[in-house]
Amino acid sequence: MHAGNAWIPALFCMTAPPLLAQDQPARALSLVKEAVAFAKSHGKEALLREINHGQGRFHVKSGEELYIFVYDLQGVCQAIGFQSQMVGTNRIGLRDPDGKHFLRDMIAVARAKGSGWVDYKYPHPATGKVRTKVSYVELMEGWIIGCGAYK
Repeated sequence: MHAGNAWIPALFCMTAPPLLAQDQPARALSLVKEAVAFAKSHGKEALLREINHGQGRFHVKSGEELYIFVYDLQGVCQAIGFQSQMVGTNRIGLRDPDGKHFLRDMIAVARAKGSGWVDYKYPHPATGKVRTKVSYVELMEGWIIGCGAYK
């Protein structure tokens, strides 16, 4: 290969990189911001329909394992991207394998700061294996809207 074509392999390697694990929290935060904006422009009920729809825009993202969840401040699930059977269920007592009340922590962070991050352990939707997860939550009109990323 002569010097004039040396850039071709480098350009090929730079296009469409796979989503790296460290990018997941940033993508989770972005998805929450998108969901909040959607609710503000289309209404809260439209957001719930979109999340709870099996193939809605806030459902599990293929290859990313990201989905939006919504809880009221008492811990009742309003919407969740991959466990729609949980809608209407009060999950305030949820604990991870280490005993952490992560939903209570999410509600507390949202109430205290308006938004923030919570670490906990949760089953991966594709494998069912418990993994470490970090979720970003944001308070909006009596709800927490969140999205988690597996570490």
